[in-house]
Amino acid sequence: MELVYGIKDRPPFKQNIVFALQQIIAIMAATLLVPILVSAAGLYCDPAAALFGAGAGTIVYLLFTRFKSPVFLGSSFTFLGALCAVAAQNYGYWGLIIGVVFAALVYVIIGLVIKFVGSKWIHKLLPPVIIGPILAIIGLSLSGTAGSWTMANGGSDYNILAVLIGLFTFFMIVFASIKGKKTAKLIPFIIGIGAGFGVALFFTAFSYAAPDGSAAQKVLRIVDFTPIVNCFKPIRVQSFLDFPKWTIYMAIKDSVDGVTRNLDGAAVGNIALLFIPIAVVELAQHISDHKNISNIVGKDILTDPGLHNTLFGDGVGSAVGAFFGGCANTTYGESIGCVALTKNASTWTILFASFGCMLISFFSPFVAIINMLPKCVIGGACIALYGFIAVSGLNMLREVDLNDHKNLYPVAAILVIGIGGITFDFGKNDLTGGPAVQITSLAVALIVGVLINIFTHYEGKKKKLADGEGGDALVEDSESASAVNENPFMDEAAADLHPDTNESVE
Repeated sequence: MELVYGIKDRPPFKQNIVFALQQIIAIMAATLLVPILVSAAGLYCDPAAALFGAGAGTIVYLLFTRFKSPVFLGSSFTFLGALCAVAAQNYGYWGLIIGVVFAALVYVIIGLVIKFVGSKWIHKLLPPVIIGPILAIIGLSLSGTAGSWTMANGGSDYNILAVLIGLFTFFMIVFASIKGKKTAKLIPFIIGIGAGFGVALFFTAFSYAAPDGSAAQKVLRIVDFTPIVNCFKPIRVQSFLDFPKWTIYMAIKDSVDGVTRNLDGAAVGNIALLFIPIAVVELAQHISDHKNISNIVGKDILTDPGLHNTLFGDGVGSAVGAFFGGCANTTYGESIGCVALTKNASTWTILFASFGCMLISFFSPFVAIINMLPKCVIGGACIALYGFIAVSGLNMLREVDLNDHKNLYPVAAILVIGIGGITFDFGKNDLTGGPAVQITSLAVALIVGVLINIFTHYEGKKKKLADGEGGDALVEDSESASAVNENPFMDEAAADLHPDTNESVE
């Protein structure tokens, strides 16, 4: 892809502000939604604090990667089940922080191993035949959110007008990206959401002429003004400036106020079981995202600044984000999709967006306006963003020979298990009614895919008939041939270096 601005390029200041705003809008909805869902589980998490934490975590990530990776970190949906379990089991704010720190330690430990041992083992463990379908599953699993937001506008009832507005938003993004002039091609996301929001406001205005409670009013009222009304009712200082309720502040406040939480040694162990397995799954997503952005910018980010540095940045950045916002952070596919749409890979834009999120978190009206954006409009935009993630994963499979059943079975397992939602559930949570511990479908897909890939590619020691011994005697292969065959991750291309050995291999 030909970029307008490369990784180290610095766009003009005013233009960079617009680019940064586009990144903020791209990550805003999901970043704010995670703390809202955790709050619904029983432990209040301030969305503004999560926004601040995302900005702070991204700056940490940029520092670790030496400003060589243009990716934004936002609230992770992968950890949502674990976060809600902490909330439901009354482990409190310290429980949230401890859980994310456990996940961060997984990243840091793996990063240290890679730093001193190298990353070849992980590339062999997670080759394109694994990473490609995992990345596709991430995009396809998110598509359910985009679909529900578009069809029901964030509610439970189907609304055909919301569908039309969502599709109109998507069309405007495509139009600006493909047919727009030079400036429009740089900000298709803002143009699409702005156009969709304008149409939503138009129909919402007519809803006030319809009888209260009527079907017509429900269909036409696309925009909910409640967030902005609550912001200024009553008008006070907090209507304009408000201090985000940082998680570390709420944790200390709990301790000072003597609030009772179920946080003991057993709880810490349970928290570790909740977060550590998910962190291993996030490792696959981390690699997928960075291979994706590498393809977009035409530079292998996993080599420079290196996988260990991206892991350090993601892990420590996530922990820092949790101290402020309570949520685990992760590299955002929406951010990568935004880079692909705008062809702007400047880390200066990511830095501006990070500071912008931190600054915006103090301005109540802006957060209220963002919360006021109709879900159908965001859903329409997510068709493009999540689609980019899924297609990027499928694109990685172009280099994989799927006619070879050794590759076909791992891909098939990952896609069916991931989309089918097969999970490992252990115990029962009496408060939520769900499992006490759950290994998600993405984790199961990854585990099964890796195991199947190892099994199908492992051939063991090869033996062949020795010439000159009546054809009955068997001898061991040469050392070089054995080395090839004993490596479960060695591809067939490498075996071609040993033509003598291949004569006896079917």
